[in-house]
Amino acid sequence: FYSPVKILSGENALDNLPGEMKFLKTSKPLLITDKGVIKAGILKPVEEVLKENQINFILFDEVPPDSDLNVVKRIAKIYLENDRDVIIAVGGGSVIDTAKGTNILVSLRVNDLREVMGANVIREPLRPLIVIPTTAGTGSEATCVAVIKDRERDIKMLFVSQHLIPNVAILDVKMTKTLPPFLTAATAMDALTHSIEAYTSIQKNPVSDVFAWLSIKLISENLLKVLDNPNDSKGRLALANASLFAGIAFSNSMVGLVHSLGHSAGAVWNIHHGVTMNIFLPWVLEYNFEKISEELAELLLPLAGEREYLETPERDRAKRFVAKIRALQKILEEKTGIPNTLSKAGAKREDFPRVLELTLRDGSLSFNVKDASEKEIMEILEKAF
Repeated sequence: FYSPVKILSGENALDNLPGEMKFLKTSKPLLITDKGVIKAGILKPVEEVLKENQINFILFDEVPPDSDLNVVKRIAKIYLENDRDVIIAVGGGSVIDTAKGTNILVSLRVNDLREVMGANVIREPLRPLIVIPTTAGTGSEATCVAVIKDRERDIKMLFVSQHLIPNVAILDVKMTKTLPPFLTAATAMDALTHSIEAYTSIQKNPVSDVFAWLSIKLISENLLKVLDNPNDSKGRLALANASLFAGIAFSNSMVGLVHSLGHSAGAVWNIHHGVTMNIFLPWVLEYNFEKISEELAELLLPLAGEREYLETPERDRAKRFVAKIRALQKILEEKTGIPNTLSKAGAKREDFPRVLELTLRDGSLSFNVKDASEKEIMEILEKAF
């Protein structure tokens, strides 16, 4: 288990940003974000803190919805030409992954990210990276993983290295309180999937189990509350912490088939990652059921609460867990419109062979408790459609 990221979480946690920069011996930040963050006014508190402390920064706000190889190259050029010494990522998973990709290029001075793609290819420390998440789902602020899209080859490239873990993660309530219901649901389902797959992975361990367990409990207790009352600051912070805990969990125990399918479906159909997690999660739980029923029975407690857990016979707890996930799907669709099938998300059956091909090549598949065959993956796609 390894998690060196320094975590600052709570109201006004953002005020610590200048001090953390000083601790890292940096003073020339490059801010990376996207137009959505700018439009929502979420970047303003970050800019104000920096200006109040006379810290001059350069801003890049053109990160696309999916981290992009060519965009990473553009940002790296800006970083080097302007002699920056720290990256501050303000945004969701795409922004954070873009920042990680940029950090690889400027630190290792490689010309192409494809040279260091894969697991543990990056073997030396990178330059300082501070992450301020604006969603509560990816957990990228605490993970050793980055996913960058290569549009030329139409694939999502996976990078895994302990050196990708940011130096500092700042979780401030004001950064997620404007997240709309749809994205609140989608990102929460991403975090929930991270925790469940971490808890059921072949690489699970007792320490990551604790983080996964607590993440599931926080999501179960707070997601619907926040959807009913978007201004619930305590609930928002709980979801942000849940995302962080899930990131720490899966960064150590990894994810499985849900993510392999999600990466592939996202690449082919351009479906939001959290939506693909929401769609595939129950089907993969049923596919893996015989291998993970004991773990799912245990997880009924944080998902459903003590009373329902105790009232459910031990032999039925695993099935009840899956049923609770499906019930949550329906509630979220009613409240936010998040799709729970591939067809509702705009997928097309004729693309199944391409999704299958990418799924079989996805690194997360090797951590799944069962070795999925081509036929079995196609069956899951058909059920999820």
